[in-house]
Amino acid sequence: MSWNLEGTRVEAIYLGDIEVAGLVTLSRVAYGGNVNHHVRLDKPFIACGGKIKRDAGEVVIVSHSQVQRVRG
Repeated sequence: MSWNLEGTRVEAIYLGDIEVAGLVTLSRVAYGGNVNHHVRLDKPFIACGGKIKRDAGEVVIVSHSQVQRVRG
């Protein structure tokens, strides 16, 4: 799997335990050589008793190591 996933749909883990899916709008090499992906969410989610809330269309940043599946 290439490190640049821009334009692909992925399923990933956000903040250690929140399952997310969406379109990668940006892949970049972060400080220290780690790769991060900006994922535009397909569905909204609420986690941690309502403390973390994101709407569909919002962007979250996930580490490359947290990408579970690339859907093309």
